[in-house]
Amino acid sequence: MPSDHLHGLTSKLTDEQSMAEQRRAVTETLLLRSFLSNENNGALTAAASEVTTTLVLSAFVTACMAFGLGNLMGYSSPTQSGIMEDMDLSLKEFSLFGSTLTVGAMLGAAIGGKVTDLLGRKGTMWILNVLYIGGWFAIAFAKVPWLLDLGRLSLGSVSGITGFLMPLYIAEITPKDLRGRISAIVPLMVCWGLSFIYLVGSFVNWRTLALIATIPGLLQLPLLYFVPESPRWLAKVGREKEVEDVLLCLRGEKVDISEEATEIKDYTESLRSVSKGSTLDVFQRTYARPLLIMAGLMALQSLGGIGAFAFYSGAIIQSAGISSLIGLITLAAVQTLLGLLGVMLLDKAGRRPLLLVSFAGLCFGSFLTGLSFFLKDFNWWDDGTPILALIGLLMYMGSSVLGAGIPWLLIAEVFPVNVKGSAGSICNLINNVFAWVISYYFNFLIQWSSAAFCAANYILVAKFIPETKGKKLEEIQESVTHSLQ
Repeated sequence: MPSDHLHGLTSKLTDEQSMAEQRRAVTETLLLRSFLSNENNGALTAAASEVTTTLVLSAFVTACMAFGLGNLMGYSSPTQSGIMEDMDLSLKEFSLFGSTLTVGAMLGAAIGGKVTDLLGRKGTMWILNVLYIGGWFAIAFAKVPWLLDLGRLSLGSVSGITGFLMPLYIAEITPKDLRGRISAIVPLMVCWGLSFIYLVGSFVNWRTLALIATIPGLLQLPLLYFVPESPRWLAKVGREKEVEDVLLCLRGEKVDISEEATEIKDYTESLRSVSKGSTLDVFQRTYARPLLIMAGLMALQSLGGIGAFAFYSGAIIQSAGISSLIGLITLAAVQTLLGLLGVMLLDKAGRRPLLLVSFAGLCFGSFLTGLSFFLKDFNWWDDGTPILALIGLLMYMGSSVLGAGIPWLLIAEVFPVNVKGSAGSICNLINNVFAWVISYYFNFLIQWSSAAFCAANYILVAKFIPETKGKKLEEIQESVTHSLQ
Protein backbone atom coordinates (compact mmCIF):
# COMPACT_ATOMS: atom_id res chain seq x y z
CA MET A 1 0.00 0.00 0.00
CA PRO A 2 2.75 2.53 0.81
CA SER A 3 4.43 1.53 -2.44
CA ASP A 4 1.24 2.22 -4.42
CA HIS A 5 0.83 5.54 -2.66
CA LEU A 6 4.43 6.50 -3.45
CA HIS A 7 3.94 5.47 -7.06
CA GLY A 8 0.82 7.67 -7.28
CA LEU A 9 2.65 10.67 -5.86
CA THR A 10 5.52 10.14 -8.27
CA SER A 11 3.15 9.94 -11.24
CA LYS A 12 1.37 13.10 -10.14
CA LEU A 13 4.66 14.94 -9.73
CA THR A 14 5.78 13.76 -13.17
CA ASP A 15 2.51 14.98 -14.73
CA GLU A 16 2.84 18.39 -13.09
CA GLN A 17 6.44 18.71 -14.27
CA SER A 18 5.37 17.74 -17.78
CA MET A 19 2.63 20.35 -17.76
CA ALA A 20 5.05 23.01 -16.49
CA GLU A 21 7.54 22.11 -19.23
CA GLN A 22 4.84 22.37 -21.89
CA ARG A 23 3.81 25.80 -20.63
CA ARG A 24 7.42 27.00 -20.51
CA ALA A 25 7.90 25.80 -24.09
CA VAL A 26 4.84 27.74 -25.20
CA THR A 27 6.08 30.86 -23.41
CA GLU A 28 9.50 30.65 -25.04
CA THR A 29 7.90 30.14 -28.45
CA LEU A 30 5.65 33.14 -27.99
CA LEU A 31 8.48 35.37 -26.82
CA LEU A 32 10.66 34.26 -29.73
CA ARG A 33 7.89 34.96 -32.22
CA SER A 34 7.24 38.33 -30.63
CA PHE A 35 10.95 39.19 -30.94
CA LEU A 36 11.17 38.06 -34.55
CA SER A 37 7.98 39.92 -35.37
CA ASN A 38 9.33 43.16 -33.88
CA GLU A 39 12.70 42.78 -35.59
CA ASN A 40 11.74 41.59 -39.06
CA ASN A 41 8.07 42.38 -39.60
CA GLY A 42 7.66 46.01 -38.57
CA ALA A 43 5.68 46.79 -41.67
CA LEU A 44 3.31 43.90 -41.04
CA THR A 45 2.79 45.01 -37.43
CA ALA A 46 1.77 48.46 -38.62
CA ALA A 47 -0.44 46.97 -41.29
CA ALA A 48 -2.12 44.70 -38.76
CA SER A 49 -3.38 47.80 -36.99
CA GLU A 50 -5.39 48.80 -40.05
CA VAL A 51 -9.01 49.55 -39.19
CA THR A 52 -11.03 47.38 -41.57
CA THR A 53 -14.74 47.61 -42.36
CA THR A 54 -15.38 44.33 -40.56
CA LEU A 55 -13.63 45.58 -37.44
CA VAL A 56 -15.62 48.83 -37.53
CA LEU A 57 -18.90 46.92 -37.89
CA SER A 58 -17.96 44.64 -35.01
CA ALA A 59 -17.10 47.64 -32.82
CA PHE A 60 -20.36 49.35 -33.79
CA VAL A 61 -22.40 46.28 -32.82
CA THR A 62 -20.62 46.23 -29.46
CA ALA A 63 -21.29 49.98 -29.05
CA CYS A 64 -25.00 49.36 -29.69
CA MET A 65 -24.97 46.71 -26.97
CA ALA A 66 -23.33 49.16 -24.57
CA PHE A 67 -25.79 51.94 -25.43
CA GLY A 68 -28.67 49.52 -24.87
CA LEU A 69 -27.17 48.53 -21.52
CA GLY A 70 -27.25 52.19 -20.48
CA ASN A 71 -30.88 52.41 -21.61
CA LEU A 72 -32.06 49.55 -19.45
CA MET A 73 -30.03 50.75 -16.44
CA GLY A 74 -31.66 54.18 -16.51
CA TYR A 75 -35.21 53.30 -17.54
CA SER A 76 -36.90 53.04 -14.13
CA SER A 77 -35.83 56.49 -12.92
CA PRO A 78 -37.83 58.78 -15.29
CA THR A 79 -40.79 56.37 -15.62
CA GLN A 80 -41.69 55.57 -12.00
CA SER A 81 -44.66 57.90 -11.61
CA GLY A 82 -46.07 57.10 -15.06
CA ILE A 83 -45.89 53.32 -14.63
CA MET A 84 -47.36 53.43 -11.10
CA GLU A 85 -50.26 55.60 -12.26
CA ASP A 86 -51.11 53.79 -15.52
CA MET A 87 -50.70 50.26 -14.13
CA ASP A 88 -52.13 51.11 -10.69
CA LEU A 89 -49.03 49.82 -8.93
CA SER A 90 -48.14 50.34 -5.30
CA LEU A 91 -44.66 51.48 -4.34
CA LYS A 92 -43.89 47.92 -3.29
CA GLU A 93 -44.99 46.55 -6.67
CA PHE A 94 -42.91 49.12 -8.54
CA SER A 95 -39.93 48.30 -6.33
CA LEU A 96 -40.36 44.66 -7.36
CA PHE A 97 -40.34 45.78 -11.01
CA GLY A 98 -37.14 47.75 -10.47
CA SER A 99 -35.32 45.04 -8.49
CA THR A 100 -36.17 42.34 -11.05
CA LEU A 101 -33.45 43.83 -13.26
CA THR A 102 -30.83 42.98 -10.63
CA VAL A 103 -32.23 39.46 -10.17
CA GLY A 104 -32.02 38.87 -13.92
CA ALA A 105 -28.49 40.33 -13.99
CA MET A 106 -27.31 37.90 -11.31
CA LEU A 107 -28.85 34.96 -13.18
CA GLY A 108 -27.28 36.11 -16.43
CA ALA A 109 -23.91 36.60 -14.77
CA ALA A 110 -23.99 33.08 -13.32
CA ILE A 111 -24.52 31.41 -16.70
CA GLY A 112 -22.97 33.99 -19.03
CA GLY A 113 -19.50 32.45 -19.21
CA LYS A 114 -20.82 28.99 -19.99
CA VAL A 115 -23.25 30.33 -22.60
CA THR A 116 -20.52 32.25 -24.43
CA ASP A 117 -18.34 29.14 -24.39
CA LEU A 118 -21.08 26.84 -25.73
CA LEU A 119 -22.75 29.12 -28.29
CA GLY A 120 -19.78 31.29 -29.18
CA ARG A 121 -19.51 35.07 -28.89
CA LYS A 122 -21.63 35.79 -31.96
CA GLY A 123 -24.19 33.10 -31.16
CA THR A 124 -24.66 34.62 -27.70
CA MET A 125 -25.18 38.04 -29.29
CA TRP A 126 -28.11 36.63 -31.29
CA ILE A 127 -29.75 35.27 -28.14
CA LEU A 128 -29.18 38.50 -26.21
CA ASN A 129 -30.61 40.58 -29.04
CA VAL A 130 -33.84 38.55 -29.02
CA LEU A 131 -34.11 38.83 -25.23
CA TYR A 132 -33.38 42.57 -25.37
CA ILE A 133 -36.00 43.44 -27.99
CA GLY A 134 -38.53 41.01 -26.50
CA GLY A 135 -38.04 42.45 -23.02
CA TRP A 136 -38.75 45.99 -24.15
CA PHE A 137 -41.80 44.92 -26.15
CA ALA A 138 -43.15 43.09 -23.08
CA ILE A 139 -42.84 46.31 -21.06
CA ALA A 140 -44.21 48.59 -23.79
CA PHE A 141 -47.36 46.51 -24.37
CA ALA A 142 -47.88 45.21 -20.82
CA LYS A 143 -51.47 45.17 -19.57
CA VAL A 144 -50.75 43.28 -16.34
CA PRO A 145 -47.93 43.76 -13.79
CA TRP A 146 -46.43 40.27 -14.23
CA LEU A 147 -45.66 41.02 -17.90
CA LEU A 148 -43.78 44.14 -16.79
CA ASP A 149 -41.72 42.01 -14.42
CA LEU A 150 -41.11 39.37 -17.08
CA GLY A 151 -39.80 41.98 -19.50
CA ARG A 152 -37.60 43.46 -16.80
CA LEU A 153 -36.24 40.01 -15.92
CA SER A 154 -35.40 39.42 -19.59
CA LEU A 155 -33.53 42.73 -19.75
CA GLY A 156 -31.72 41.91 -16.52
CA SER A 157 -30.40 38.64 -17.94
CA VAL A 158 -29.16 40.59 -20.96
CA SER A 159 -27.40 43.02 -18.62
CA GLY A 160 -25.71 40.22 -16.68
CA ILE A 161 -24.25 38.55 -19.77
CA THR A 162 -23.53 41.68 -21.83
CA GLY A 163 -21.21 43.20 -19.21
CA PHE A 164 -18.82 40.26 -19.69
CA LEU A 165 -19.41 39.58 -23.38
CA MET A 166 -18.57 43.04 -24.75
CA PRO A 167 -14.95 43.34 -23.54
CA LEU A 168 -14.41 39.63 -24.19
CA TYR A 169 -15.42 39.90 -27.84
CA ILE A 170 -13.46 43.11 -28.41
CA ALA A 171 -10.32 41.68 -26.80
CA GLU A 172 -10.46 38.56 -28.98
CA ILE A 173 -10.96 40.28 -32.35
CA THR A 174 -8.85 43.45 -32.16
CA PRO A 175 -5.12 43.93 -32.85
CA LYS A 176 -3.04 44.40 -29.71
CA ASP A 177 -2.42 48.13 -30.26
CA LEU A 178 -6.12 48.93 -30.87
CA ARG A 179 -7.63 46.71 -28.18
CA GLY A 180 -7.63 49.33 -25.42
CA ARG A 181 -9.01 52.19 -27.51
CA ILE A 182 -11.91 50.16 -28.89
CA SER A 183 -12.65 48.67 -25.45
CA ALA A 184 -12.78 52.17 -23.93
CA ILE A 185 -15.77 52.97 -26.15
CA VAL A 186 -17.93 50.57 -24.10
CA PRO A 187 -18.22 52.54 -20.80
CA LEU A 188 -18.61 55.76 -22.79
CA MET A 189 -21.56 54.34 -24.73
CA VAL A 190 -23.13 53.01 -21.51
CA CYS A 191 -23.02 56.54 -20.06
CA TRP A 192 -24.49 58.01 -23.25
CA GLY A 193 -27.27 55.44 -23.17
CA LEU A 194 -28.02 56.28 -19.54
CA SER A 195 -28.08 60.04 -20.22
CA PHE A 196 -30.19 59.50 -23.36
CA ILE A 197 -32.88 57.56 -21.52
CA TYR A 198 -32.97 60.15 -18.71
CA LEU A 199 -33.32 63.00 -21.20
CA VAL A 200 -35.89 61.46 -23.54
CA GLY A 201 -37.82 60.08 -20.57
CA SER A 202 -38.53 63.65 -19.50
CA PHE A 203 -40.59 64.25 -22.65
CA VAL A 204 -42.31 60.93 -23.56
CA ASN A 205 -44.44 58.42 -21.67
CA TRP A 206 -43.05 55.17 -20.39
CA ARG A 207 -44.49 52.95 -23.13
CA THR A 208 -43.03 55.14 -25.89
CA LEU A 209 -39.71 55.25 -24.05
CA ALA A 210 -39.63 51.44 -23.95
CA LEU A 211 -40.17 51.30 -27.72
CA ILE A 212 -37.42 53.90 -28.27
CA ALA A 213 -35.08 51.76 -26.18
CA THR A 214 -35.41 48.91 -28.69
CA ILE A 215 -33.52 50.96 -31.30
CA PRO A 216 -30.01 49.72 -30.32
CA GLY A 217 -31.21 46.11 -30.64
CA LEU A 218 -32.92 46.75 -33.96
CA LEU A 219 -29.74 48.36 -35.30
CA GLN A 220 -27.72 45.28 -34.33
CA LEU A 221 -30.11 42.84 -35.96
CA PRO A 222 -29.02 43.20 -39.63
CA LEU A 223 -25.36 43.83 -38.72
CA LEU A 224 -25.01 40.55 -36.84
CA TYR A 225 -25.06 38.78 -40.21
CA PHE A 226 -21.82 40.55 -41.16
CA VAL A 227 -19.74 40.49 -37.97
CA PRO A 228 -17.41 37.50 -37.51
CA GLU A 229 -17.10 34.98 -34.71
CA SER A 230 -14.10 35.29 -32.39
CA PRO A 231 -11.09 33.53 -33.99
CA ARG A 232 -9.95 32.36 -30.57
CA TRP A 233 -13.29 30.71 -29.83
CA LEU A 234 -13.19 29.04 -33.26
CA ALA A 235 -9.77 27.60 -32.42
CA LYS A 236 -11.02 26.47 -29.02
CA VAL A 237 -13.88 24.42 -30.49
CA GLY A 238 -11.72 22.89 -33.23
CA ARG A 239 -12.93 24.98 -36.19
CA GLU A 240 -9.35 25.82 -37.13
CA LYS A 241 -9.98 26.17 -40.87
CA GLU A 242 -12.19 29.20 -40.17
CA VAL A 243 -9.61 30.98 -38.02
CA GLU A 244 -7.58 32.34 -40.94
CA ASP A 245 -10.69 33.41 -42.88
CA VAL A 246 -11.94 35.41 -39.91
CA LEU A 247 -8.53 36.99 -39.30
CA LEU A 248 -8.35 38.06 -42.96
CA CYS A 249 -11.72 39.79 -42.61
CA LEU A 250 -10.63 41.53 -39.41
CA ARG A 251 -7.07 42.49 -40.42
CA GLY A 252 -7.48 43.07 -44.16
CA GLU A 253 -6.63 41.05 -47.27
CA LYS A 254 -3.17 42.65 -47.63
CA VAL A 255 -2.01 41.64 -44.16
CA ASP A 256 -0.11 38.39 -43.60
CA ILE A 257 -2.10 36.77 -40.81
CA SER A 258 -0.35 33.38 -40.94
CA GLU A 259 1.80 34.08 -37.89
CA GLU A 260 -1.11 35.26 -35.76
CA ALA A 261 -3.28 32.34 -36.87
CA THR A 262 -0.52 29.84 -36.09
CA GLU A 263 0.08 31.39 -32.69
CA ILE A 264 -3.61 31.23 -31.77
CA LYS A 265 -3.89 27.60 -32.88
CA ASP A 266 -0.68 26.49 -31.17
CA TYR A 267 -1.53 28.21 -27.91
CA THR A 268 -5.08 26.81 -27.90
CA GLU A 269 -3.73 23.33 -28.62
CA SER A 270 -1.26 23.64 -25.75
CA LEU A 271 -4.10 24.58 -23.41
CA ARG A 272 -6.13 21.63 -24.63
CA SER A 273 -3.26 19.30 -23.78
CA VAL A 274 -3.07 20.46 -20.16
CA SER A 275 -6.77 21.17 -19.51
CA LYS A 276 -9.96 19.17 -19.92
CA GLY A 277 -12.08 22.30 -20.38
CA SER A 278 -13.95 21.72 -17.09
CA THR A 279 -15.49 24.57 -15.11
CA LEU A 280 -13.33 23.51 -12.16
CA ASP A 281 -10.13 24.17 -14.17
CA VAL A 282 -10.30 27.83 -13.17
CA PHE A 283 -9.63 26.79 -9.55
CA GLN A 284 -6.31 25.21 -10.44
CA ARG A 285 -3.27 26.69 -8.72
CA THR A 286 -2.23 28.27 -12.01
CA TYR A 287 -5.34 30.47 -12.15
CA ALA A 288 -6.37 30.71 -8.48
CA ARG A 289 -4.43 33.85 -7.64
CA PRO A 290 -5.34 35.80 -10.81
CA LEU A 291 -8.97 34.81 -10.19
CA LEU A 292 -8.82 36.03 -6.60
CA ILE A 293 -7.27 39.35 -7.65
CA MET A 294 -9.78 39.98 -10.44
CA ALA A 295 -12.74 38.96 -8.26
CA GLY A 296 -11.49 41.34 -5.57
CA LEU A 297 -11.15 44.11 -8.13
CA MET A 298 -14.75 43.61 -9.29
CA ALA A 299 -16.12 43.35 -5.74
CA LEU A 300 -14.39 46.51 -4.54
CA GLN A 301 -15.46 48.39 -7.66
CA SER A 302 -19.11 47.53 -6.95
CA LEU A 303 -18.73 48.32 -3.24
CA GLY A 304 -17.35 51.69 -4.31
CA GLY A 305 -20.93 52.55 -5.27
CA ILE A 306 -20.78 53.06 -9.03
CA GLY A 307 -24.24 51.59 -9.64
CA ALA A 308 -25.82 53.47 -6.76
CA PHE A 309 -24.25 56.80 -7.76
CA ALA A 310 -25.72 56.34 -11.24
CA PHE A 311 -29.14 55.51 -9.78
CA TYR A 312 -29.21 58.44 -7.34
CA SER A 313 -27.48 60.99 -9.57
CA GLY A 314 -30.79 62.72 -10.37
CA ALA A 315 -31.57 63.17 -6.68
CA ILE A 316 -28.08 64.57 -5.98
CA ILE A 317 -28.43 67.01 -8.87
CA GLN A 318 -31.82 68.20 -7.59
CA SER A 319 -30.45 68.59 -4.06
CA ALA A 320 -27.88 71.01 -5.50
CA GLY A 321 -30.73 73.27 -6.63
CA ILE A 322 -29.96 72.73 -10.32
CA SER A 323 -32.55 71.71 -12.90
CA SER A 324 -32.41 68.05 -13.88
CA LEU A 325 -31.94 68.95 -17.55
CA ILE A 326 -28.93 71.21 -16.95
CA GLY A 327 -27.45 68.78 -14.44
CA LEU A 328 -27.76 65.80 -16.77
CA ILE A 329 -26.27 67.73 -19.69
CA THR A 330 -23.34 68.80 -17.48
CA LEU A 331 -22.87 65.23 -16.25
CA ALA A 332 -23.02 63.84 -19.80
CA ALA A 333 -20.49 66.45 -20.98
CA VAL A 334 -18.01 65.62 -18.18
CA GLN A 335 -18.36 61.89 -18.80
CA THR A 336 -17.96 62.35 -22.55
CA LEU A 337 -14.76 64.37 -22.19
CA LEU A 338 -13.18 61.90 -19.79
CA GLY A 339 -14.48 58.94 -21.78
CA LEU A 340 -12.85 60.27 -24.95
CA LEU A 341 -9.67 60.88 -22.96
CA GLY A 342 -9.77 57.22 -21.94
CA VAL A 343 -10.19 56.16 -25.57
CA MET A 344 -7.08 58.13 -26.54
CA LEU A 345 -4.90 57.11 -23.60
CA LEU A 346 -5.73 53.48 -22.84
CA ASP A 347 -3.30 52.07 -25.42
CA LYS A 348 -0.71 54.79 -24.78
CA ALA A 349 -0.64 55.35 -21.02
CA GLY A 350 -1.72 51.79 -20.26
CA ARG A 351 -4.41 50.07 -18.21
CA ARG A 352 -2.74 50.30 -14.82
CA PRO A 353 -2.06 54.08 -14.72
CA LEU A 354 -5.60 54.90 -15.89
CA LEU A 355 -7.05 52.53 -13.28
CA LEU A 356 -5.03 54.26 -10.57
CA VAL A 357 -6.19 57.70 -11.72
CA SER A 358 -9.78 56.47 -11.97
CA PHE A 359 -9.88 54.96 -8.47
CA ALA A 360 -8.21 58.03 -6.98
CA GLY A 361 -10.93 60.19 -8.60
CA LEU A 362 -13.66 57.82 -7.38
CA CYS A 363 -12.28 57.97 -3.86
CA PHE A 364 -12.05 61.76 -3.78
CA GLY A 365 -15.43 62.26 -5.49
CA SER A 366 -17.11 59.90 -3.03
CA PHE A 367 -15.38 61.69 -0.15
CA LEU A 368 -16.66 65.09 -1.31
CA THR A 369 -20.20 63.75 -1.68
CA GLY A 370 -20.03 62.17 1.77
CA LEU A 371 -18.61 65.39 3.21
CA SER A 372 -21.53 67.38 1.80
CA PHE A 373 -23.99 65.03 3.56
CA PHE A 374 -21.99 65.34 6.79
CA LEU A 375 -22.03 69.14 6.65
CA LYS A 376 -25.72 69.12 5.82
CA ASP A 377 -26.53 66.95 8.87
CA PHE A 378 -24.96 69.57 11.16
CA ASN A 379 -26.38 72.54 9.20
CA TRP A 380 -22.89 73.79 8.38
CA TRP A 381 -22.30 75.76 5.18
CA ASP A 382 -25.89 75.37 3.95
CA ASP A 383 -25.25 77.36 0.76
CA GLY A 384 -22.19 75.38 -0.26
CA THR A 385 -23.09 71.77 0.52
CA PRO A 386 -25.34 71.21 -2.54
CA ILE A 387 -22.61 72.48 -4.86
CA LEU A 388 -20.07 70.33 -3.03
CA ALA A 389 -22.31 67.30 -3.60
CA LEU A 390 -22.60 68.14 -7.29
CA ILE A 391 -18.82 68.53 -7.65
CA GLY A 392 -18.35 65.20 -5.92
CA LEU A 393 -20.89 63.57 -8.24
CA LEU A 394 -19.26 64.98 -11.37
CA MET A 395 -15.80 63.87 -10.21
CA TYR A 396 -17.08 60.42 -9.28
CA MET A 397 -19.05 59.77 -12.47
CA GLY A 398 -16.30 61.23 -14.66
CA SER A 399 -13.68 59.05 -13.00
CA SER A 400 -15.91 56.00 -13.37
CA VAL A 401 -16.20 56.33 -17.14
CA LEU A 402 -12.43 56.79 -17.35
CA GLY A 403 -11.71 53.41 -15.79
CA ALA A 404 -14.93 51.43 -15.29
CA GLY A 405 -14.42 49.23 -18.35
CA ILE A 406 -10.78 48.36 -17.64
CA PRO A 407 -11.41 45.56 -15.09
CA TRP A 408 -13.66 43.82 -17.64
CA LEU A 409 -10.97 44.20 -20.29
CA LEU A 410 -8.36 42.77 -17.92
CA ILE A 411 -10.51 39.69 -17.30
CA ALA A 412 -10.73 39.17 -21.05
CA GLU A 413 -6.98 39.67 -21.43
CA VAL A 414 -5.57 37.78 -18.45
CA PHE A 415 -7.42 34.46 -18.57
CA PRO A 416 -6.81 32.00 -21.43
CA VAL A 417 -9.70 30.78 -23.55
CA ASN A 418 -10.04 27.44 -21.74
CA VAL A 419 -11.04 29.08 -18.43
CA LYS A 420 -12.15 32.52 -19.59
CA GLY A 421 -15.84 31.67 -19.49
CA SER A 422 -15.71 30.25 -15.97
CA ALA A 423 -13.55 33.09 -14.66
CA GLY A 424 -15.81 35.66 -16.33
CA SER A 425 -18.94 34.13 -14.80
CA ILE A 426 -17.46 34.14 -11.30
CA CYS A 427 -16.22 37.74 -11.52
CA ASN A 428 -19.43 38.89 -13.19
CA LEU A 429 -21.61 37.23 -10.53
CA ILE A 430 -19.56 38.78 -7.73
CA ASN A 431 -19.86 42.18 -9.41
CA ASN A 432 -23.66 41.93 -9.68
CA VAL A 433 -24.20 40.56 -6.16
CA PHE A 434 -22.18 43.36 -4.58
CA ALA A 435 -23.82 45.91 -6.89
CA TRP A 436 -27.19 44.84 -5.50
CA VAL A 437 -25.91 45.05 -1.93
CA ILE A 438 -24.47 48.53 -2.37
CA SER A 439 -27.61 49.81 -4.13
CA TYR A 440 -29.79 48.54 -1.29
CA TYR A 441 -27.61 50.01 1.48
CA PHE A 442 -26.47 53.09 -0.45
CA ASN A 443 -28.07 55.61 1.91
CA PHE A 444 -26.07 54.15 4.79
CA LEU A 445 -22.76 53.79 2.94
CA ILE A 446 -22.61 57.00 0.92
CA GLN A 447 -21.07 59.04 3.70
CA TRP A 448 -17.67 57.34 4.07
CA SER A 449 -17.58 53.63 3.23
CA SER A 450 -17.78 54.16 -0.53
CA ALA A 451 -14.59 56.23 -0.45
CA ALA A 452 -12.89 53.58 1.69
CA PHE A 453 -13.68 50.82 -0.83
CA CYS A 454 -12.36 52.98 -3.69
CA ALA A 455 -9.15 53.55 -1.72
CA ALA A 456 -8.82 49.81 -1.14
CA ASN A 457 -9.19 49.17 -4.85
CA TYR A 458 -6.48 51.74 -5.56
CA ILE A 459 -4.11 49.76 -3.31
CA LEU A 460 -5.11 46.48 -4.97
CA VAL A 461 -4.35 47.87 -8.45
CA ALA A 462 -1.05 49.42 -7.35
CA LYS A 463 0.09 46.17 -5.73
CA PHE A 464 -1.15 43.38 -8.00
CA ILE A 465 -2.49 44.47 -11.40
CA PRO A 466 0.00 43.97 -14.30
CA GLU A 467 0.26 46.19 -17.37
CA THR A 468 -1.13 44.60 -20.54
CA LYS A 469 -1.00 47.32 -23.19
CA GLY A 470 0.58 46.47 -26.53
CA LYS A 471 0.76 42.72 -25.86
CA LYS A 472 -0.90 39.81 -27.61
CA LEU A 473 -3.51 37.95 -25.57
CA GLU A 474 -1.49 34.73 -25.58
CA GLU A 475 1.61 36.59 -24.39
CA ILE A 476 -0.34 38.26 -21.56
CA GLN A 477 -1.91 35.03 -20.40
CA GLU A 478 1.36 33.13 -20.32
CA SER A 479 3.24 35.87 -18.47
CA VAL A 480 0.46 36.49 -15.93
CA THR A 481 -0.22 32.86 -15.06
CA HIS A 482 3.50 32.25 -14.59
CA SER A 483 4.26 35.40 -12.60
CA LEU A 484 1.23 35.03 -10.31
CA GLN A 485 1.71 31.37 -9.43
